[in-house]
Amino acid sequence: MEQAPLARPRSDVSSAVGLVGLAGLFAWVVFARAFPSIAEAFDWAVPHDTLGGQNSALVGLLAAALPMAAWSILVDKVHLRPSTGLDWSLMNSRRPDRSVTWVKLAGLWATWAIIAGLYCLCRWYWQGQYVFSMQVLGYAALPLVVLSVPYVFWIDRALVNPRDHAWHFGALLLMRPGWELDEVKKHWRAWIIKAFFTAFMISIIPFAFRHIVTADFAEVMARPERIALTVIEAMFMIDVMIGTVGYIVTMRPLDAHIRSGNPLLGGWIAALICYPPAVWGILGNGKAIFYEEDTAGWLHWLEGHDLAIALWGALLVALTAIYAWATFAFGLRFSNLTYRGVLTNGPYRFTRHPAYVSKNLFWWASVMPFLVTTGSLVEAIRNCFFLAVVNGIYFWRAKTEEAHLLAEDPKYREYHAWMAQHGLITAPLTRMWHRFRPRPAIEIQPAE
Repeated sequence: MEQAPLARPRSDVSSAVGLVGLAGLFAWVVFARAFPSIAEAFDWAVPHDTLGGQNSALVGLLAAALPMAAWSILVDKVHLRPSTGLDWSLMNSRRPDRSVTWVKLAGLWATWAIIAGLYCLCRWYWQGQYVFSMQVLGYAALPLVVLSVPYVFWIDRALVNPRDHAWHFGALLLMRPGWELDEVKKHWRAWIIKAFFTAFMISIIPFAFRHIVTADFAEVMARPERIALTVIEAMFMIDVMIGTVGYIVTMRPLDAHIRSGNPLLGGWIAALICYPPAVWGILGNGKAIFYEEDTAGWLHWLEGHDLAIALWGALLVALTAIYAWATFAFGLRFSNLTYRGVLTNGPYRFTRHPAYVSKNLFWWASVMPFLVTTGSLVEAIRNCFFLAVVNGIYFWRAKTEEAHLLAEDPKYREYHAWMAQHGLITAPLTRMWHRFRPRPAIEIQPAE
């Protein structure tokens, strides 16, 4: 009997949220690039340079975040959704228990202090690109502590269950009755994810932002490879800036809070392998699964063939655009290893993992591991094998993420089933699997 077609579940994030964030970011980039002309026109007594510095990159985060937050509240009205855990009518109908609020604040402040201590202990946070992250987080620490008091006092008035994960950790520390170990674990899974990835994302935003703001477009337009590389840098900037906003803005009134961190150990291992410091030892100096030995990249092999460079560059741009689209489609909710609602639109209407698919295809097309400058067939085989291993790690990540979301939300289970029927990649693979998998033996009942 043929299975009835399923309807694609409605996305928890509207398509417009990411687009207005993208518009805000582009508006700031245009202003930063045009600043010398603007300063000259208004005769401002400031250096007439493009605003490509680190502080300008931070303003770029605000330029992306504020429109997304405004659209989410004013148009999508996400603050009224039950998934926020908030009931605004409670502000007028009940008297909040401030002892609960203070226990929660104690848990929150203790969490931040422990994270700060971990930052201090881990040496990689105090060298290279991470120094900028530590400076930003150091300056933000005192304002966060101060502002957390009015915010938590305010939000507790509307919380359906004020005894959230932070309260359970605070109650554990203060030896108050009622705390639960599972809730404490959920609290720390969320905060470790937020602390680890926020520091990483902040560390790379200045580089991504500066490349676009300071680019000489006249020089860029002179060669097809320069056009391709600059557009790829722009897509990378979009991914980094919107992704960083997602890690920072985890707030219940925006329905962007972390509902749960991935509880699967395999999911954590698969994800953390792909980021510093683990990636430095595996793909960097350690070269355990290094796939770029004696490679020269696509420009080397296509040198002197402008049409081929233009076509191959267009392919790489398209793959990077899908990758960036997969990030800004999340709006305020992008982050690894977390469940923050279900996204079913944008590139996620075609495949469950558009970022992973496009990223891995990009590596094959840009590195060309099957071509090596030494002409060694053995080295080419090694490179292809190890890039295939990296592809396998991302497949592992994808499966652990699916397992997490399948356990959390019936809407994701509907989406997962819909993709099996309609996904650009998933549906053909599902049909192939059903065609070739062993059929169960038919049990013959004995005649009576």
